[in-house]
Amino acid sequence: MTTTPDHSTPHAVVLLSGGLDSATTLAIARHDGFACHALSFDYGQRHRVELRAARRVAQHLGVTSHRTVTIDLRAFGHSALTDDIDVPKDQLDAHPDHPVIPVTYVPARNTIFLAYALALAEVIGSSDIYIGVNAVDYSGYPDCRPEFVSAFQSLARLATKASVEGSPLNIHTPLINMTKPQIIEHGRLLGVDFAMTHSCYDPGPSGNPCTHCDACLLRQRAFESLGLRDPLLP
Repeated sequence: MTTTPDHSTPHAVVLLSGGLDSATTLAIARHDGFACHALSFDYGQRHRVELRAARRVAQHLGVTSHRTVTIDLRAFGHSALTDDIDVPKDQLDAHPDHPVIPVTYVPARNTIFLAYALALAEVIGSSDIYIGVNAVDYSGYPDCRPEFVSAFQSLARLATKASVEGSPLNIHTPLINMTKPQIIEHGRLLGVDFAMTHSCYDPGPSGNPCTHCDACLLRQRAFESLGLRDPLLP
């Protein structure tokens, strides 16, 4: 999906999974004045519902281009999202005092995604990448922390032709310190239709959310705290 580029505005690469966070991040990048190039991944995840959601969101928010890159993280597995491992249900509060990295963590996923985003940014002449990582209401993934993003940005500024020639890359994490309810409120103000998004780790055959995995529970609680109903619930 591509529209005619507008060379009068700056361009940004936006990682778009089709979830609530990435949809809000895309809306923020547009609000910041960027022509947005959405980048999604068919990485061997056990379902494709999120890819359909990403296409809906990209079209609804009017991106300049939308690419879906195919890579195979099932070759390594070791995650409930890419391997034959059960997705945990109703365990969001199981370890409040001793948080553990859940089996839904995909090894090195954000590192790989950002590396691809970096390559695309170089090709389109952009110095800006947006990623919807969050360090407040998240499932304990190590590659969602500010320290990780800062380290990757330092690497990117050493590794790219553009940075060496005087155009250092900037990685934007507008959701990093937001709670999930704050993300929903911000997205609604910017016109995100959350009925188009998808968050569930283990959807049913028709794509309906399981309502019991960590992603579903975080999402439901956030909508409820705002006095709203998750539009994906039956």
